[in-house]
Amino acid sequence: MSISCCLPIVECMYCLACARWAWKRCRYSAGHESRNWGVADVEQFRNVPRLCRYILSVYEDDLRNPVWAPPDGYQMNPDWVVSRKDYDDTGGQVTPYIIYLDHDNADVVLVIRGLTMGRESDRAILLDNKLGMAPFDGGYVHNGLLKAAIWVFDSERELLRDLLEKNPGYTLTFAGHSLGAGVVALLTLVALQHRDLLGNIDRKQIRCYAMAPPRCVSLNLAVRYADVVNSVVLQDDFLPRTTATLEAVFKSLIWSLFCGNMYNLGGVLIWFVVMSGSQNRISIGQGTCFAAPTLFR
Repeated sequence: MSISCCLPIVECMYCLACARWAWKRCRYSAGHESRNWGVADVEQFRNVPRLCRYILSVYEDDLRNPVWAPPDGYQMNPDWVVSRKDYDDTGGQVTPYIIYLDHDNADVVLVIRGLTMGRESDRAILLDNKLGMAPFDGGYVHNGLLKAAIWVFDSERELLRDLLEKNPGYTLTFAGHSLGAGVVALLTLVALQHRDLLGNIDRKQIRCYAMAPPRCVSLNLAVRYADVVNSVVLQDDFLPRTTATLEAVFKSLIWSLFCGNMYNLGGVLIWFVVMSGSQNRISIGQGTCFAAPTLFR
């Protein structure tokens, strides 16, 4: 009877379809999304290596005696570091950061380092969010990152305004990596909304470079601020390619890991695989702000 109803054939076709889907998922890479994109020119990418060095410098205790310096050093003048805040100074509100007065490039730079998984305060910032929890300028943003950005802005706006007034014509650059990238992306949005508190600096003088940022803004905001916020992602980097709707999965993963419930952990992992297959992915882009669930270039 089953043969006459062609059920074995249907089952085989179903299994082949599932195998094809799994094979494509395993072979998927970021190059599939960006293969038709235009190549960024030298001018567009020029600031990225310099700012990456600045971000790395935040991990140093003493720039005059660096421990983790890259081969060519940080190429920074320690005397130009205007402010430096570590975890004791921020009280866990945000990761450590520095303000650097870059006279060589006529730039006031605020750089924020990335996530430290061993610190509960960092994880709390990243996981402090629910869809629709934080409305902003007609869209939605990541709640925890927004609170961190507002804290930094309130703490440093007077210093930034003073530096810009004493150095007319200098640009204001926000840069960060990982968790810090999400903070500087929203810090840039906050700064643009309150340029009067920064001495009425022109919009064209403000820019942001977010290295491997988490998803932190809705699509309409990504479009609106794409001329200011630049997001940089290296191929299949995990954090930028994780959709905001999977936040509950990571909360469950962390809870399972800490509680040792391996049965629950296995179920969450299966849910993660299934859910990630139904989500759109985002890719590296110049002149973009990372949106959830898609990136609009």
